This record gives sequence, C-alpha cells and structure tokens, in this order.
Amino acid sequence: MKLTISSRKFILPLLFAFLALTSGIAAQTGPRVGEKLTYSIQVGPFIGAGYAETQVMSQGRLSGKDAIEIHAKVKTLEFVSAAYFMIDQTRTIYVAPDTGLPLYVSKVSSAGATPTETIVNNLSTPTESFDIFSLLYAARGGDGNGTYSLFENGKTFEVRLRQAGGEHLHTDAGEFDTKISVVESDYLASIGCKDLRIHFSNDAARIPVAIVFQSSKGVVRVLLNGVVSPAADVVPSFATPTPTPTPKPTPRPASAPYVENQPLSSELGFKLGESLDYRISAGGKPLAVLNFQAVARKLYNREDSLQLVAKIASAEPNNGLFRAGDYASVQVDPDTLAPTWSETKFDSTLAGLHQALTFDKVTGNVKVGNSAAIEAPVGTHSILSLIYAMRSFNLQPSKTPGNPVNDTRVAVFWDAKPYIFILRPSNPETILMNGVKVQAQLVSVTTGNPQLDALSPKVWLGLDEARTPLRFSLGTLQADLITRSS
Repeated sequence: MKLTISSRKFILPLLFAFLALTSGIAAQTGPRVGEKLTYSIQVGPFIGAGYAETQVMSQGRLSGKDAIEIHAKVKTLEFVSAAYFMIDQTRTIYVAPDTGLPLYVSKVSSAGATPTETIVNNLSTPTESFDIFSLLYAARGGDGNGTYSLFENGKTFEVRLRQAGGEHLHTDAGEFDTKISVVESDYLASIGCKDLRIHFSNDAARIPVAIVFQSSKGVVRVLLNGVVSPAADVVPSFATPTPTPTPKPTPRPASAPYVENQPLSSELGFKLGESLDYRISAGGKPLAVLNFQAVARKLYNREDSLQLVAKIASAEPNNGLFRAGDYASVQVDPDTLAPTWSETKFDSTLAGLHQALTFDKVTGNVKVGNSAAIEAPVGTHSILSLIYAMRSFNLQPSKTPGNPVNDTRVAVFWDAKPYIFILRPSNPETILMNGVKVQAQLVSVTTGNPQLDALSPKVWLGLDEARTPLRFSLGTLQADLITRSS
C-alpha cells in the first residue's frame, strides 16, 4: 500500500505518544477515572484528517498489582495527497500508580483486512524503562522537564524534555495559555521526525492542548477539541481527594460570515462547477450519457460541504439498464473529499442500488437509511467520492515488475458494508478515444466483492494536471469522456 510502511513508522509511535499524554496524568495527581479527552488531527493542509481520544476507564488490581486502566484510540482519514496513510488502532494500557511504569499493554490495529493484536506483558518481570505512554505520564507529572529512559522497537533511547517558553492557543475546545516542552531524542530521528513540541495547559491540570512535529510528509498537528471531566466523587486510591481543575474555555468571538462557493484546493485536481459527460456503451452500442458535476460548495448540516453529482443525462430507448434522471449525489468535506451523506436513486433495473447513507466523520460508522450504524474505517468513501478523490492520489506505478509496492488501499462503502478497494496503477499507455490517440494511465481496481471483481473495474486517468478520468470500464460496459467544461 502506498507509503503505508514509511508513514506508519513515524505516525503511529508519535500519535500514541500523544495519546499517552492525554490520559489524565496531572502534575500533582494521578489519572482521574472518567476523564476523557478528544483531539482532531491535521496533516499539512488537511484539517480534520483524523481523530484521537483517550479515557481513564478504571482502577483496581491486575494479577495482584495496583493498576490504572486507560483506553486510547486513533483513526485517520484517507488523504487526498501524496502523504497517504491510514491508521485505525486502539490501545488498552495498565500502568502502576507508584512507579508510573507499564504493567501490561494491548495494541490492536484494524487498518488491515483483519485486526492484529500485540501484547507487552511486564507483570512477571518488571521493566526498568518507560514505554512511550508511561514516559509521557512521567513527563507530564514532571512539569514537562526531565531526562528519561525509553524502550521502543527493541532498543533503549534517552529522551530529554525541556521547557521553551509559552504560547496562547485557540482550539475547538477554547483558548488556553500553554507552556511548551521541546522533546529531543535519537528515537525521534530513528522514526523520521523532528521538532517535536508539546503544549501543556499552564495550570494544575497540565492538559496537553496540542502536539506538533515535523515529518517528511509535512507538519502534523494534534489539537484538543473536547474535555470531559471526571465526576467529583470519583477519586482514585492513589490520588488526593481534591479533583484537579480542568481549564475552562473562554468564549470565542463570533466567526466571519460563511461565504458560499469558495474555490477548491488546487491539490484536488478539479474546480468547482466542473462538468464531465461520458458516453456509456456496451459492445460498441450506445446506451446513455452520464454527467459528473462538482455542483456547489455550501453549508450542509451547518458545515462547509461540497456536493458532487453523477446523473444519467439521457438514455437510449429500451437500453435495459439506464433511465434518464437516475443519479448519485454525495456531500463531502471540501478538503479531504471524505463523504458525510450520499444518496443513489435508480428507477431502472438498477433500483436495488437505491439507498441513502450517512457517514460519521468521527467514528467512521455508516448508516443505511434509518438502520443501525455499520462500523467502518474513518474516511470511508462512497463510489462517487472515490472517483473524485483518486484524481489527487499519488498513483505512481511500481518500479519493480511483479512487486506492486505502490498499490493504494481505500475503504469504500458498497451495497451494505465497507470494502477495502485496492488501486493498482500501471505505466502510461496510448488509448483511442473518439478516434483520437491520447495518453492515459490505467488504474485497475480490486474491491474484495466477488460480484464486482468478476467485472474487472478499471479507470483510465489523463496525464494532465487535472488527472481527469478519460474512461471507465466495468464488465462489458464502457464510459468514454466526450465533453468537459468548468
């Protein structure tokens, strides 16, 4: 999968390092059962690229030892940029309240086809080094200063934290005065990161308000957007009875009026208002004309949204498959093209595909109509949003024949469940369109759905800056671009 290995190499450890910070360790007290912190993730220009959350779940004894149970979760969207990676991982961590060292850690990754779990068990043989989580617990308790021993990836590293001034920050959770801690370690260099800075709230709670670092794929920012404080009567046995205060957000000034139909990012490859017409045929026999259009950028459910529509503009009589007016419509994030709502309506023999979908951008869950939510990866696409999003993917063919290292995997909801679509790019080739030879790149699609895969879905993308889809094929059906306007 494109950039997965190299991206996870630095993203996963640091995001979970961040989660360790957020797990409720205050400067003077231990984790507070019930505290929950949520964060949004920004990578380069992509705001809302994912989310992170932690919650201090319980206190008790684990194999006869006092322990604190902490749950953490990170999910990211699939980006429309060259810096593509997908993360879907949870951790359950039990830490010792007296030493701060990890007792037991369970890591579950759900980014692949099947979940994988990794266990680290220090119950029988106590460790003398911190892992990322417990190290950052100690760092928060140490007021953001100190030198620590870290054991990660089979090696021991020295990690140094030092305070370096302060900054007033504004996030979705409010406004905070923060102290900045700079993190220095050979460990960061080993995972391709530098300039790691953590902004702690400048009060007794020492809540991490932001973590910022530079990666080879751009600046990564993780920003606080929600705080749930523990109940006042929930006091861990290792903590003082007085609850640690939580920073209170200050009122935010009124935002500027929303402006409709603002220009789209140049990285998306298409402009607002673009219209593409395709002639659909089977075995050379015309069946219908299909129109794609980036219709409008307006508020949808009080959020900035882009509407994309595919519609059968005209259909040949008795073609047996399409009817004029059949359409698919999707509301997407204008930056990432991740969908929030979609609808397909077919009055012809494809009526079985008629459905309305609601996508939860935080959990990833998808609802079909009013049915119960179906679990799916964050950033799961519809077919229509994928067609537009793939124009921004860095689809470079593999340089090694027989080793498709540049395959790109994308979560897509089809019919009643999410599938992982695999996009395999080929080298540019010459195709004949409307009697004219043009250069295009073939992208073969494997869906994981036996019925779809039997039809061998393919897309040919133009080599122009817009990466316009020139041709689609699905079984005997073929759609060729005939007109384009913007």
